[in-house]
Parts: sequence; structure tokens; C-alpha cells
Amino acid sequence: MANVFAFVETRGADVRKVGLEAVTAARSLADKFGSEVHALLLGPPGIGGKAVQIAQYGADVVLVVEHAGLVNYNPEVATATAADRIKSGGYRAALFSTSAQGRDLSPRVAARLGAGIVTDVLSFDVDGDSIVVRHPMNIGKVIATIVISGTPAVIAMRPNVISPTQNPKGGRVENVQPSVDPESTRVKVVETKQGSRGKLDLAEAPVIVAGGRGLKAAENFKLVEELASAFGNAAVGATRAVTDDGWRPHSDQIGQTGRLVSPELYIAVGTSGAVQHLAGMRTSKTIGAVNKDKDAPIFKVADYGIVGDVFEIIPALTEAVREAKKLHHG
Repeated sequence: MANVFAFVETRGADVRKVGLEAVTAARSLADKFGSEVHALLLGPPGIGGKAVQIAQYGADVVLVVEHAGLVNYNPEVATATAADRIKSGGYRAALFSTSAQGRDLSPRVAARLGAGIVTDVLSFDVDGDSIVVRHPMNIGKVIATIVISGTPAVIAMRPNVISPTQNPKGGRVENVQPSVDPESTRVKVVETKQGSRGKLDLAEAPVIVAGGRGLKAAENFKLVEELASAFGNAAVGATRAVTDDGWRPHSDQIGQTGRLVSPELYIAVGTSGAVQHLAGMRTSKTIGAVNKDKDAPIFKVADYGIVGDVFEIIPALTEAVREAKKLHHG
């Protein structure tokens, strides 16, 4: 039986949305093979309580690793434990996320297994015994179709391209020991800095409002923040030029060397649309752009575009969103 493995990302004692996306993707693939999904959940004592949630999204078996040393992501423990389990379980495929953590973990696991890997996957299918995936190349200008015939196939999905979908399964819990003692690892987290409380993660936000150099100064990013706040479920992103200038933290950077995002709605404010930036966001479901330059490359990928002054248009757009929300909730 060609069972499918899924790595469930956590943050502290909580399961991340990208973790549920990985389980949903694994469920879809396992259904094509007529097999089971085995999901690996690592975290601090008590994380096993989330096994019920994992089962709701399609896991037949939840492999739980609990340890006081796993409050934070530990690459050595996660790599060794996942690779050992994938090898011993003889899985046809192993699903991860191309999140910040997944970009670190999935190549490590593939290297340890000597397996083929495709990251930033947009979709997949099965053709006979092979798995066929779609993957952006040439800075997102081309979507390549890649056939993975080797076993196991290590696949990391781009966040937000698959919506977590409930598909309740038995969710049999199996307690597993970590392959490496977390207390003996070479790398330890000595300090964790909490980002803005309540701030949506870019990889998980359904709406992203991103600003570029067209905003002219760091203090003008308040226009972007206010528009994001009007939506209520939006995150703020930025171009590399903006983060390099120190206007925004590098964690907000979207693009080839930053975050890869696929929100339901992406609004580019004062962003020209350099190819490196487009590589990180062109798979967004709907793209809107506001720029004073009618020839800006961003308009070539935008579904909706406004040519004009961001300092006039964004406040008006923010007010329009607020009014629409009032009508919707009224």
C-alpha cells in the first residue's frame, strides 16, 4: 500500500494552517493511491491533544512526538525523526510546506533519504506509478510539469494553494520517540522574539497589501497598514527595495529571495513589479495594483489596475472597504 506521509508544522502548542494544508494535500494524494495518510506531529508535552484536529483533516494515523525540548522548531530532531519514519514506513510520498520552516526542513529530509524533491509545488496528480507536479521556474514566468518516479517523492507545497479541508478519518494515535535527543542537539534556541501580537503570517493571510518604493518614505506605510486593517484579515508585505532600505522588516519581504505567497487577494501599492517580486506573488488568486506609471510591469499580471497617485487612491480605497464591510455586517 502506497501510504503518504505528512509533516504537520506547529508553533508552540498550536498547529499551523500550513500543517493542515500538508495533511489535506496528503489526503488528496493518498485517495488517488487508495492508501492511508500518516501525519507526524512534533511539539512540547500536550501537543498530542491536537491529534483529533489532525484526524479531522484526513490523517488515518497521527504520529506524536512530545518532548519538553520541542517547544521551538529543532531542525536536527525534526529532520532525523521525519527521515527515519519515512524510511521505515516505506511511504510513496512525503508532504511538507514551502513555508520558512518547510524550506529548511524538506531539503534536509530529502538529502538524508537520498530522495528526489520538488519545492514550491502548486498542484499535483498521479499518472500510473508516477506523481506529476506543477512548479514555477524562471522566476515564475514558466510553470513546469515535473514527473517524480522515485520513491519516496518529497513534495513541499506552496502555502495557500490548497485550502485545509476537513475529511475526518480514524486518526489512530501512535506515540513516537524522537530519533535524536533534543537536549543533545548542536543548535539550541536561546531567545525567541515575538512578532506583533495578532499579526497574520504572510503565508497564511487570505489578503495581502504590499507596498513598494512608490510610497516614498517609511512613514507612508501607514497607508498600507490602514488598508490592511480595513479588510480585517489582511497582512502587510513589502518589496525587497523597501526592506533593504529599512522601511519594513525583512520578514515582510515578498519575492524570489523573500516569502512565497498565494493569497486570495493581493494588492500591490506603489510596486513596479520587478520579476524578482513577481516570482513571490504571481500565483495569487486575484491581483490588484495601484501605480502612477501606466507601463509598470505589475499591470501585466494584475487582474485589476488603477493608474494614479497612491496618496489619493489608497485612502479612498480604504474608506470604500470600510463602508463595504459595514454594509456586509449591517
